[in-house]
Amino acid sequence: MTGRGRIAADSLLTALAPMIWGSTYLVTTEFLPPDRPFLAALLRALPAGLLLVLFARALPAGVWWWRSLVLGTLNIGAFLYLLYVAAYLLPGGVAALVMSVQPVIVMLLAALLLGDRLRLVHLLACALGAFGVGLLVVGPEAALNPVGVLAGLAAAVSMGSGIVLAKRWGRPEGVSLLGVTGWQLTAGGLVLLPPTLLFEGLPGSLTPTNLAGFAYLGLIGALLAYVLWFRGLERLPALAVSFLSFASPLTATLLGFLVLGETLTPVQGVGALAAVGAVLLVQLTSHRPPGEKETAPGSASSTSQEEERPGRPQQLSRL
Repeated sequence: MTGRGRIAADSLLTALAPMIWGSTYLVTTEFLPPDRPFLAALLRALPAGLLLVLFARALPAGVWWWRSLVLGTLNIGAFLYLLYVAAYLLPGGVAALVMSVQPVIVMLLAALLLGDRLRLVHLLACALGAFGVGLLVVGPEAALNPVGVLAGLAAAVSMGSGIVLAKRWGRPEGVSLLGVTGWQLTAGGLVLLPPTLLFEGLPGSLTPTNLAGFAYLGLIGALLAYVLWFRGLERLPALAVSFLSFASPLTATLLGFLVLGETLTPVQGVGALAAVGAVLLVQLTSHRPPGEKETAPGSASSTSQEEERPGRPQQLSRL
């Protein structure tokens, strides 16, 4: 397969993650108990993380204890909680519009931390993507709850920062992708556990519908989706991965049409095309030139000698 073909295949596989996440709003409103963002985020992250850690049979070592905590908080714990808060408080898909600023955050942080060059075409793609998401999800009945807007912006900052740091740090030698994903999901879930018990508590009972919703979000929405997402982050530029998140509002809109009987307007069709166009524009202009190394500055293969010296395998704690 050619380099361009590999990029296309990796992009399509990675896009499955935000497509799965696009079903979160439907599952949350139709299957989960109402007004429990901490519980929803906790049960989505912690069980899946523990399963992956047990399967990979490897614990972090050295700097990867605190790195896993940071990445788990940014990519999982804080992001999922803020995502659910925004979803509860911003009807009409406004949360998706607010969080469409994520590629801008990734672009700026990648320039600062990864040395990526800011390009005019990417700035135009950010504007095109935000415009498309706006047409796609915002109707005349949309309401702007200030707390929901702040939660959505904070979620975008959290995930955007996690994307860039994950790209910068890579993963330690000898640890599988499943292992690193498990570390982050477990760390994010443990961060969510105290506030869940303190502010919401555990529900007295769960219906079969609730259990089905939590099982889907944990096994498909977290375990499978995050493995695909972090795999793509290793193989694609951070900005290109971030733009694939536009697949989430596209999927949410399509599910609303197919499952909830919501109608699609011509304006939404234009918005969908604009969002897809922004993704394609970045995918076609962000691939690495032939011969350029795939590892980012500061990743596992290029970290300082004090942390990981070349030729010395990093020791891992085995379960």
